[in-house]
Amino acid sequence: MAEYTSIDPNSISTSQLHSILLTAIAPRPIAFASTINKNGEVNLSPFSFFNVFSSNPPVLIFSPARRVRDNTTKHTLQNAEETKEVVINIVNYPIVEQMSLASTEYDKGVNEFVKSGLTEVPSIKVKPPRVKESPVSFECAVENIIHLGDEGGAGNLVICKVVYIHIDNSFLDEKGSLDTKKLDLVARLGGSWYTRITEESLFEIPKPLANKGIGVDNLPKHISKTNILTGNNIGRLGNYETIPSENELKQVKSLPEIKAILELSNETMKLEELHRFVRQQIESDNLELAINVLFCI
Repeated sequence: MAEYTSIDPNSISTSQLHSILLTAIAPRPIAFASTINKNGEVNLSPFSFFNVFSSNPPVLIFSPARRVRDNTTKHTLQNAEETKEVVINIVNYPIVEQMSLASTEYDKGVNEFVKSGLTEVPSIKVKPPRVKESPVSFECAVENIIHLGDEGGAGNLVICKVVYIHIDNSFLDEKGSLDTKKLDLVARLGGSWYTRITEESLFEIPKPLANKGIGVDNLPKHISKTNILTGNNIGRLGNYETIPSENELKQVKSLPEIKAILELSNETMKLEELHRFVRQQIESDNLELAINVLFCI
């Protein structure tokens, strides 16, 4: 049985809670936000409290939280409040070290573009420049800022409406769409850790949108009688659209390898071999055969 540590968030320090939240809620995309203040001074800083929340209208939200140690606010937040504009640049692996350098808490008025060695490119509809080296940049109008508290660690939701988009064509596929494999994106984890979205780390799961899966509740009950099928295996099987017909089962049972399994006299061994075969078929993307074999018992 698993053992758990249960915590009332009010019983630990903000720094401890901060560490738990940022380590557990990950990976997080990074908003590399370029802003400008009323005096025309440029700022560039990354934030991992960030995501997309709407496509019509196109809305991105990031949160420059108040510093835990001294409750001060960041220049990005101050600039967004003053000018109501921001460019959110997407971070990929080729610029991750420069992005990290830009997170240094330089004095107000210091241009992190210069410090990080990244290149300013004029925007079209907003005053803050965008990062030339970023694969995708979103020019945004700040629609609203919601302050979640006034103590150290409190977030400030900067709600941004996208008004212009810049995409580096080298990250497009042959159809003109953004190519996930080419983007080589990075994401933030807890502490000093990041993760890289490489082709080797990518996997696809069929989305149950147009069709309805039969559900785990309609799978044979013997799925839980061995430890061979994982939760992911069972979830993939439950995503199949139909329960096999009698004719389909008859054909599968006639296959030599399945017939040999079904003839085993030891019930435990029979289930283990059946589940092992089903798992092999799932891992080979042969879901139809996997579901048919599963229903043979």
